[in-house]
Amino acid sequence: MLKIIIPTIMLLPTALLSPQNLIWTNTTTHSLLIAAISLQWLHPTYFPYKNLTQWTGIDQISAPLLVLSCWLLPLMLLASQNHLQQEPLVRKRIFITTLVTIQPFIILAFSSTELTLFYISFEATLIPTLILITRWGSQPERLSAGIYLLFYTLISSLPLLITLLQLHTQTGTLHLPTLELMHPPLTFSWTGIMSGLALLMTFMVKAPLYGLHLWLPKAHVEAPIAGSMLLAALLLKLGGYGIMRVTLLMGPLMNYLCYPFLALALWGALMTSSICLRQTDLKSLIAYSSVSHMGLVIAAGMIQTDWSFSGAMILMISHGLTSSMLFCLANTNYERTHSRILLLARGLQPLLPLMGTWWLLASLTNMALPPTTNLMAELTIMVALFKWSPLTIMLTGLATLLTALYTLFMLLTTQRGALPTHINSTPNSTTREHLLMTLHILPMILLMLKPELISGPL
Repeated sequence: MLKIIIPTIMLLPTALLSPQNLIWTNTTTHSLLIAAISLQWLHPTYFPYKNLTQWTGIDQISAPLLVLSCWLLPLMLLASQNHLQQEPLVRKRIFITTLVTIQPFIILAFSSTELTLFYISFEATLIPTLILITRWGSQPERLSAGIYLLFYTLISSLPLLITLLQLHTQTGTLHLPTLELMHPPLTFSWTGIMSGLALLMTFMVKAPLYGLHLWLPKAHVEAPIAGSMLLAALLLKLGGYGIMRVTLLMGPLMNYLCYPFLALALWGALMTSSICLRQTDLKSLIAYSSVSHMGLVIAAGMIQTDWSFSGAMILMISHGLTSSMLFCLANTNYERTHSRILLLARGLQPLLPLMGTWWLLASLTNMALPPTTNLMAELTIMVALFKWSPLTIMLTGLATLLTALYTLFMLLTTQRGALPTHINSTPNSTTREHLLMTLHILPMILLMLKPELISGPL
């Protein structure tokens, strides 16, 4: 554990002390080395926990998410170089420091076996994210987006803290492996039901569940590219991961509490997919598509079968890479046309033909084309839900259809059609951008060959 966390913390002096011409090179190379070392966590073992220390441990559920979070730091640094070009050196240093500060907290949140440590690191990721959005966002609305993010997260997570304290007084421990071996501490009393709701609610807001998702499109649209990638690829996964961890503690109470959440998650997948068809803003469209994909993850987490957990794991990793790539592509368009409106940045394929290829690949993975891991995940979740209740196939089937529709709509609008009259010339795509897209698509292609690395408990 420490051989990843200590080099990650040492990125802070690297960012603060590197000379001006080497600041990006040093931090990106260092974080890529950390990402390479973190790949060893994917090595399967027969033990339930690897690298077990007193408070942290890595099992089949947390390992893929930990590797994803280490993998995305160099990509966020690569993506941010262009829009920070004009900033003075001090601000570049502060930006990189903010990004690096989030990383140890995310690693701790995904690997902690002690629920108190999990709560602290879960909440600590909020502050650097808030700084990223409110300081480096592009529009004045970034302040209201920051306030939405702050209050949604805080209001939902205070009940979680109270429940954790109550669980601790009741059972005497908050150590996850121990709690899983005990009798389920929550009963069918009012206290038990309210505690169960409080445990789930925090993660439902973070995931986000349809109805509690209003902070997400705002935060995504206003955030800089690194903020969008961080939100889509990692912070939403904290919600899904928390649901998978907490539902195991709730025992028979879950059989009754799952219905409203399941209904909202599946209905939300349908609704947000249809909202995507009416979007004019590219980043907003990708943000709403995240809500629809995470709806499937929540539904899978609620029914608690081996298949559904496995599908949720694969979908979280695949969606993390896909949506992050889509945000990078949207950002390359934004840097050239200075507009996120789909109609003002359409028909770009003749100008940037290679970018058109990346758009095609990202769109195909987003709409779950075979043989991508996205398809494998969606099928696994749909089969698990169908086994639980055959009626769910109507909602999941329609959501899949709408996902394909809005993805094609996005691809055709940005790449095809007549070029708008105000775009006369555009800068060529750079090697840095192609490297960034390659580092997104390469893990997806490699995971198609060996999906059991990320299939969680199965």
